[in-house]
Amino acid sequence: MTTVVPQPTLPAGLPDPATLARMATALFSALPGESAAVPGVQAPGNIAPPGSPLASPAGFGPSVPGTPIPIGQVPGSNLIPASPTSVLSLANRAPALQPHAQASNGLPDRVVSELPAYEPRSGGAVQGVPESASPFYFLNPGAGHPAPSAPQAGGSSLDDLSRLPFVPPSDAARPAALPTPPVPQTTPAFYFVDAVTLPNGYVTPAKAGRDDVPAYAGSAHPAFDVHAVRRDFPILQERVNGKQLVWFDNAATTHKPQSVIDRIAYFYEHENSNIHRAAHELAARATDAYEGARERVKKFINAPDVNEVIFVRGTTEAINLVAKSWGGQHVGEGDEIIVSNLEHHANIVPWQQLAAAKGAKLRVIPVDDKGQVLLDEYRKLLNDRTKIVAVTQVSNALGTVVPVKEIVELAHRAGAKALVDGAQSISHMRVDVQDIGADFFVFSGHKVFGPTGIGVVWGKREVLEDMPPWQGGGNMIADVTFEKTVFQPIPNKFEAGTGNIADAVGLGAAIDYVNKVGIENIARYEHELLVYGMQQLGAIPGVRLIGTAADKASVMSFTLAGYSTEEVGKALNEEGIAVRTGHHCAQPILRRMGVETTVRPSLAFYNTFAEIDLLVTVVKRLASARRNG
Repeated sequence: MTTVVPQPTLPAGLPDPATLARMATALFSALPGESAAVPGVQAPGNIAPPGSPLASPAGFGPSVPGTPIPIGQVPGSNLIPASPTSVLSLANRAPALQPHAQASNGLPDRVVSELPAYEPRSGGAVQGVPESASPFYFLNPGAGHPAPSAPQAGGSSLDDLSRLPFVPPSDAARPAALPTPPVPQTTPAFYFVDAVTLPNGYVTPAKAGRDDVPAYAGSAHPAFDVHAVRRDFPILQERVNGKQLVWFDNAATTHKPQSVIDRIAYFYEHENSNIHRAAHELAARATDAYEGARERVKKFINAPDVNEVIFVRGTTEAINLVAKSWGGQHVGEGDEIIVSNLEHHANIVPWQQLAAAKGAKLRVIPVDDKGQVLLDEYRKLLNDRTKIVAVTQVSNALGTVVPVKEIVELAHRAGAKALVDGAQSISHMRVDVQDIGADFFVFSGHKVFGPTGIGVVWGKREVLEDMPPWQGGGNMIADVTFEKTVFQPIPNKFEAGTGNIADAVGLGAAIDYVNKVGIENIARYEHELLVYGMQQLGAIPGVRLIGTAADKASVMSFTLAGYSTEEVGKALNEEGIAVRTGHHCAQPILRRMGVETTVRPSLAFYNTFAEIDLLVTVVKRLASARRNG
């Protein structure tokens, strides 16, 4: 799908397009390949290939007659010299500059990017971004995120670029050092509706059309270009053992786009303060940023009330909060707590501790040999003594997607509360807490491309208000005397002390990034990767796939005959491939599957089919060496 963007009328006082083109041609011809003012830094004519937003002559401000032009500086512009590898990330680029069109259904068309790889900023400013403006541009700027500054007189802001037509210089006028840009593909490399044959012969499964998601229908394909996405993650340029990093450890933690890294840096540079009760400007900025992040979480999970969102350190602390506060008040001797066999230790140990302290019992929903929960057996466990059911939405060890909505409904019928652990689901699928219906939903920021040390408890208002505070201290206090304490209402009641303010703000930036790419686009692309990877690994002699449920997300756990999982992990690491080996803090489910450890490649939307091919090549080599040895 191609969208034709009408050319807007030029603002009064600016040269016409032909004049701008002549100015740009002269400028490109005059500029050297390297700025004499900043050795080793390319002049603005080499910022990006022609056709990309930053290469547009329309981005150059009008020249002032008689004003000398500094070497490496565009007349009237506040753009700083930039390397040819310097680009704005997909998340930070202003909406009008994003190299894709918006479809009539509101979903963006496929991203086609000609921009080269991201290069870290130099000299205290993001390269290629006006120094007078904040480097953070968000699709829906709201509380908690800085907005672009107004353009300076005689210069141009990034927003100005979108209002001017682009007249490319002729081929003869291009600097010799600037390569001819690649021709954009007219067809995506991988479709998600139509079947496609990959170079190695694999045919991607075709998906049926869906009326509820317009991008599935007809010939419209998801707006997703993995190579454009990858440029937003600077760590993906790392080399390990001399090889390009392949990050298949996403179930442990996800990497951070440049927009998140920059947002945290901006907080410490411009907003750092404690929050809520100071009378000075920085406290107001920090409070807006922190509460703006809470609002972003609320919308991301479709919570009905922003005050139901509580910031904690991560999923583990979130579950402990519920177990100690709600559980301590409502679970007694003889009561029962239900978890599934799939759970991470963080969703087992706090309930064990609660059961031991209260004289309650912990009961377990069994799974079948594929790793799917047995709902009929679950129904048999429920009774009038069941107080809470706590289950994961996606298994971190097997990738099984659990039917949490049905589990929650059955728990409520029995009069029990329900908690859903979303640590492994939050980055892979749309989460709607109102649709799930649970009383609590918890997740970690670092699993969804945000910082470590920040997480979320969402709870229904009436349930949270009935719970006592878990910790005591500052911030959660309304009034204190030596006789009694009055606590703040939710969410402050559960946020004692100085919270992780900067990383909460970073989580808000991560949510902005995911929203720009589109969680449905992410889910579709990752599903194709998963289907492909499972098929390729499963075809290798000696490989046993651990966890083969029909509904899976992200995880491809396996063992290889003749090798310990640690040996496989080390061999992959030698090729720059990062996977997790061990029990993954989920020993009960691995023992149920008859193993103590697995190799666990886990996927994110910045992974590629080529990376899976590299993983498979290494495992095949190991399998062949063992058979022939």
